Amino acid sequence: METRIHKTLHEEIFHHNYTDPHRRGSGLSDFILGAQDGLVNVLGVALGIAAATNDARVVLVAGLATTFAESISMGAVAFTTTLADADLYQSEREREYRHIVEAPALERKEIRDIYESKGFKGDLLERIVDTITANKDVWVAVMMAEEHQLSPVDRKTAMKAAWVVGLSAIIGSLVPILPFVFLPVSVSMWLSVLATALVLFGIGFYKARVTVGKPMRSGLEMMLIGTVSAMAGYLVGVLLKVPPLP
Repeated sequence: METRIHKTLHEEIFHHNYTDPHRRGSGLSDFILGAQDGLVNVLGVALGIAAATNDARVVLVAGLATTFAESISMGAVAFTTTLADADLYQSEREREYRHIVEAPALERKEIRDIYESKGFKGDLLERIVDTITANKDVWVAVMMAEEHQLSPVDRKTAMKAAWVVGLSAIIGSLVPILPFVFLPVSVSMWLSVLATALVLFGIGFYKARVTVGKPMRSGLEMMLIGTVSAMAGYLVGVLLKVPPLP
């Protein structure tokens, strides 16, 4: 019976902390990263160029150039960052394996301290420590999550992250420049700000709904931060306004 209790606790700890897909995250953060970056940066470029030149063609050229250059750059950053996170996790994991071989008493004490700080005491605390340290893989996994605050990173997700970030950056970037295709610059500028603000609000609202937070507050925060940031581009365009040709 005692063995079965230990096995069950072992399985629950390992599953909850290290195999639960919710802990590994999803493509939502990658999508938000790319879309928000594309929306804000390209809106800033579009407003700045529009204010400086009052020429829709120039706005489109600058906006599209920024869109594709930025999407490739963002995708590459997502790819290399994912691989770097995987390398960090692997190196720390190997170090922990060495530590439990070279200094098992110290590593066992660290496990006890971790769970004691969570409120476990007495025999229950000792059973938890015994269960975790009975298996090196679980022992190391607990140390990685609790001491280093690191989660396993699958290298296969690097390319997926790159595509999600890159494509979402393109989609987000097209929102602020689309009005300049059909409407005069003066109207397009206001419509671009409005459309971008609404999309940013929607992203923030949705993020809070599927994660943690207040949807309205999250939406308003993202909308305000994004549009205020983009206004920097408009101010640069106003200050460096290109004089009309004679």
